[in-house]
Amino acid sequence: MDIGVFGATGVIGSRVVAEAIRRGHRVRGFTGDAARFPRDRGEVTWQVAEWRDADSVAAAIGGLDVVISAVNAGRGIDETIARAGDFVAGAEAMVQALARHPIIRVIVVGGAGSLEVAPGRQLVDEPGFAEGLPRELGVPTEYHRVVSALRDALNVYRVSNRRWTYLSPSSGRIEPGERTGRFRIGGDQLLDTGGRDISAEDLAVALLDEAELPQHIQRRFTVGY
Repeated sequence: MDIGVFGATGVIGSRVVAEAIRRGHRVRGFTGDAARFPRDRGEVTWQVAEWRDADSVAAAIGGLDVVISAVNAGRGIDETIARAGDFVAGAEAMVQALARHPIIRVIVVGGAGSLEVAPGRQLVDEPGFAEGLPRELGVPTEYHRVVSALRDALNVYRVSNRRWTYLSPSSGRIEPGERTGRFRIGGDQLLDTGGRDISAEDLAVALLDEAELPQHIQRRFTVGY
C-alpha cells in the first residue's frame, strides 16, 4: 500500500514509518519543516505539508491508500498546551482535504481522555481529573486543555462522512520501548492496563494492523497491555 504519515519525525510517527517499511509498504513522510527530514532518508519519500491547512494536506495525500496522523501541536508540554486548539484545526483540515480524496482512509492517533470509564462517563470529565495530571503524568493541570481538544478533534471526525478511524491508546504516556506485538484491543471504554503504558513501537503495530485490515471504519478504538 501507499501510506502517508503526518508527524513522521515524532516519537510515534517515526515508529509508524519504520513499521510500514518493515511490512513492505511505500511510505511518504510528512512534516511541516524540511529541516526535520532525517539525514538518511532511506526508502521514505519525505515531503513538507502543513497539517492544519486543508489545501496543503489535499495536495500532499493524492494517490495514497491510507493516511496515518500522529502529529503533536507543539514540541514541548508548554507549547502543546498553548496550541491545543490546533488539534481541532488539524482535524477540520483533514476532513476537508479528504472530501477531495474520498477513497483515502485516515487513521488518527488521539488521547485516552475521551475513553469511557463507565457508560456515558469519559475520563476527562471525572472529578479531579485535571488536578491529578501532575501526579499521574507529570504535566501541569492546564494540560487538560490538550485532552479536551483531542476529544473535540474526535468529534470533528464523528460528524463527518469520511473514512476515518481514531485510535485512543489506554495509556497516559507513549514512549519508545519494546515491540512485542502483544496487546489488547477495545472500543470506547478505557482498558485496565494495570498502569502499563503501551510502547510507541506496539502502537505502531496496532496502527499498521488497522491500515492493512480495517476493523474500525468510522469508529474509534483503543489498545493497551
